[in-house]
Amino acid sequence: MSNLITVDLIITARWMVPVIPAETVLTDHSVLINEGEIVAIMPSADVDSSYVLSENGKRWDLKDHILIPGLINSHGHTPMSLLKGYADDKALKTWLEDHIWPAEGQHVSAQFVEDGTKLSMAEMIKNGTTCFADMYFFPEVSAKACESAGMRAQITIPVMDFPTAWASGPEEYFSKGEVVLDTFKDSELVTIGFGPHAPYTVSDGPIKDIVRLAEKWQAPIQIHLHETAFEVEEAIKTLGQRPTERLRDLGLLTPSTQCVHMTEIDDTDIAILQESGAHVVHCPESNLKLASGFCPVDKLQSSGINVALGTDGSASNNDLDMLGEMRTAAMLAKAVSKNAEALSAHKALEMATMNGAKALGISHLVGSLEVGKQADLCAIAMSDLALQPIYHPISQLVYCNNSHNVSHVWVNGKALLADRTLQTLDEQEVTASAVRWGEAISASANND
Repeated sequence: MSNLITVDLIITARWMVPVIPAETVLTDHSVLINEGEIVAIMPSADVDSSYVLSENGKRWDLKDHILIPGLINSHGHTPMSLLKGYADDKALKTWLEDHIWPAEGQHVSAQFVEDGTKLSMAEMIKNGTTCFADMYFFPEVSAKACESAGMRAQITIPVMDFPTAWASGPEEYFSKGEVVLDTFKDSELVTIGFGPHAPYTVSDGPIKDIVRLAEKWQAPIQIHLHETAFEVEEAIKTLGQRPTERLRDLGLLTPSTQCVHMTEIDDTDIAILQESGAHVVHCPESNLKLASGFCPVDKLQSSGINVALGTDGSASNNDLDMLGEMRTAAMLAKAVSKNAEALSAHKALEMATMNGAKALGISHLVGSLEVGKQADLCAIAMSDLALQPIYHPISQLVYCNNSHNVSHVWVNGKALLADRTLQTLDEQEVTASAVRWGEAISASANND
């Protein structure tokens, strides 16, 4: 009788970066997966003496690749890919109030959200992302699209003081939101949370309701916070408090809260983050494009605050490329701190994997390649001319342009991308839909 252990997926790679243990690069190793879970990581030469593929199992021998945990995009607005390039080179307030909100008022619908989410997921999968956090309208539509495509996600219920295409005001945001929470409470892939837009668009009453409902549902909270100097200055001028102080006093800042942007902060804000256990989501390229400021990543991490990485929406970034975002984050951190050692390549990868998992409350499931975790992985070919020679594979991964080299992506051991081909989304259909939306939005803008 054979003592071999049966598995349904074996992936072998030239290099493997598990993220935990930190600063580790394994050479010629394999990850063995069964029923979507990592069951072993071992030298490739030892696999056949202990393991055998099931009858319908699959083996990938990726001789020139680096294998990493799937990337986690910790903040975005996926349907806004349909507004990519719509209002470039504008200041945040002008961009939002004079261009984006009016366009959304005309076009946002359940179909807009479904098609935009599919477009974003297709791009993210092809760039190595396996999980994303989303903040937009019609969250139930985005959640269904995620489950259909096999992507992992945190989808938040939008909350603002004013009406939108999805709800007439806070009361309806909450009533609809609880239906969404109940619908997806047992989902393997989707976590539902609350997404108050920002301190300046959500008043105290709704924030207190969010605190109560988040506790009731054990739901995470994600909020734009301290994105610009103007936001902070106006809060001090009108309320006599910094936004972090107000949210602390209202009970919104907890270990389940994700504070997005945090470009304009001082020691008071850092102390509040330390005390509350809240996380920061850094969106460097969006902040650069909108001239919002610089998040002091090195100072935050030195203060023991978890910093994850996000792209923000395509309308304020123009891509959802987490490999590119890692490169920008690493370089920007060095410039801001005037310290070339501020954010190493390994630390940048941690921000895009394990730190994101911690921020989203799913580090027990994903974020690293460890036995017992779900098999969310990304393989990147390292054979390109522009990558040679390779002294340090993680440096080449982070500092070179690599998104086009992503070849395979798995979530729960299921292939979402194989040999650069999408497996759960129809690329031609998604592209055609995006073109149609672009034509419709352009036509309406020209008629205004």
